[in-house]
Amino acid sequence: MFRLIRAIDAFSLWSGKFCAWLIVPMVAGLTYEVVARYFFDAPTEWAYDMTFMLYGSHFMLGLAYTLAKKGHIRTDSFYGKWSVKTQGRVDTVCYVLFFFPGLIVFMVLTWKFFLISFGQGERYVGSPWMPIIYPFKFVMPLATAMLLLQGMSELLKSFYAAVKGEWL
Repeated sequence: MFRLIRAIDAFSLWSGKFCAWLIVPMVAGLTYEVVARYFFDAPTEWAYDMTFMLYGSHFMLGLAYTLAKKGHIRTDSFYGKWSVKTQGRVDTVCYVLFFFPGLIVFMVLTWKFFLISFGQGERYVGSPWMPIIYPFKFVMPLATAMLLLQGMSELLKSFYAAVKGEWL
């Protein structure tokens, strides 16, 4: 169990650090757009689309990393006063009843959303250069799968805390 938890956590931390580099092309694209628009009066057709797709990907692919780093919102006014066993029990119940069912439904829906987009070769018609968007729609089920995987690690840690009274 410990090896599985460590492997999942390591993957989530590695993927989060790797995906953080998406910020570089996003900032480069925005910088290029600002310079082209305001210094040369030559706005681009692609910069806005590229930046919102990269930022959305950056945001979604960082979810598992954020969960591994305990960065998601929690109401600590009660939680922090509970014993470790109680925290573990509450976390275990919440993961089983709320986290996994919601994400499994989201995974199924976003996978279908991606498959339809891929099958149609969907392009973003709201843009003059009409970029393909199914690779960015694939980010949704991918990020959900990564979050489910990290959620499994968190569930195992919570169960351990509920039984042993200490966090891994």
